[in-house]
Amino acid sequence: MLKRILIGLGILAAATVVTIVSLQSSEEWSTGEFVRTPESRFANLPDYDFEPNYVEVSGYRIHYVDEGPRDGEVVLLMHGQPSWSYLYRHMIPLLSEAGYRVIAPDNVGFGKSDKPVDWSDHSYQMHVDVMAGFVDAIEIEDATLFAQDWGGLIGLRVVEQRPERFARIMLSNTTLPAAGGMQGWLGYPLFRASVWSEGDVQELDFDGEDFSFTTWVAYARTSDKFDFSMLFQNGTTRELSDAELAGYAAPFPTEETMAGVRMFPTLVASQLRQNQAVLDDFYSSWDKPLITAFGTDDGLMAGLDKDWQERVPGAKGQAHTLVEGGAHFIQEDKPEELVGLLDQFIQAN
Repeated sequence: MLKRILIGLGILAAATVVTIVSLQSSEEWSTGEFVRTPESRFANLPDYDFEPNYVEVSGYRIHYVDEGPRDGEVVLLMHGQPSWSYLYRHMIPLLSEAGYRVIAPDNVGFGKSDKPVDWSDHSYQMHVDVMAGFVDAIEIEDATLFAQDWGGLIGLRVVEQRPERFARIMLSNTTLPAAGGMQGWLGYPLFRASVWSEGDVQELDFDGEDFSFTTWVAYARTSDKFDFSMLFQNGTTRELSDAELAGYAAPFPTEETMAGVRMFPTLVASQLRQNQAVLDDFYSSWDKPLITAFGTDDGLMAGLDKDWQERVPGAKGQAHTLVEGGAHFIQEDKPEELVGLLDQFIQAN
C-alpha cells in the first residue's frame, strides 16, 4: 500500500512539474502573418510630421523616426503599450535641436510597424530579439537609451544583449518584472489564472476599490472596445486634446491591427526568471551611467526607481529625480523637463 502511495505521489509530482513547465512562456518564436496600417491613418496628426524610416528585421518591417544631425550622439527613445513613437513627438524636436541624433522606433504591432494578427505571435522574447536586431540593423553606437513602460521591459533586455552599443540608460516609469526560485516558475501561471478569474471586463475605474493590475490586463484582453482616449487621459496630468487622443488610436483601425495592444499586458509576467537572471548577472555589475526620472503621479511605478538606484553600480552618484506632476505617460506631461534632465545626464557623463 505504501509503495502504491509513493508511486502515486511521484506521478502527481511529475505531472505538476510538467504542467508548470508547459505554462511558461516559450522563448522560441517565428515570424507570423501581419498587416500594415494604411498610411492615410497617419495624415495630419498634430505635431507628428516626421519623415518615416523603415528597416526589415526578422521578416517584419520596423518603422522609426530618425531626426537630428547624423553625427550627433544617439538617443534611443523606446515606447510602451499601447503607445507608439507618437508619444515622443514633443521630445524629438527638442533633442534634435540640442544636437542629438534621435531615434524613436515603433515596436512590432504598434505605430507604423508591421502588426502580427495572431496574439500568439506576440511574445516577450520576440519583441526583445526584434529590437536587438533593430539596433544592429541601423548600427547605433554609444547610444543613450531612454525607456518608459514596456520600453524598459524590452529596452533593458536589448541593452543586456547588445551592451557594446549603449553608453548610458535613463529610466522613467519602468522596470524589469522579475522573480527567482519557485516564485519565478509559478508567477506566470498564477498571474494568468488571476487574469482569467477577472472574467470579461468592459470598463475600468482606475480609482475604484476593485481596480487591480489584473483588472487592467483582463480589460485589454476582453473589452469589446479598447478605449484609447480613456486610457491616455487617465495616464496623464495634462488635458489632451481630442486630436491628440485620436493620434494614439490612429495605428489601430481594426481588431486585426490590435493583437499587440491586446496581448502585451498579459506578457508582463511571462519572463520573470529570465529577467531575474538579467538583473543578477548583468545589471548588478553594469557600471556605465544609469539614471532614473520617475513621475510623482504614477502610482503604478512608485518606488521602483529605488531598486535601480540601489542595484546598479552605474547609478551611484547620479542625479536621480522625481518629476513633479509627471504621470505614467510622462512624455505628455513633462517633455521639456525630461529633455533637460536627459541632456544634463549625457553632458555629465
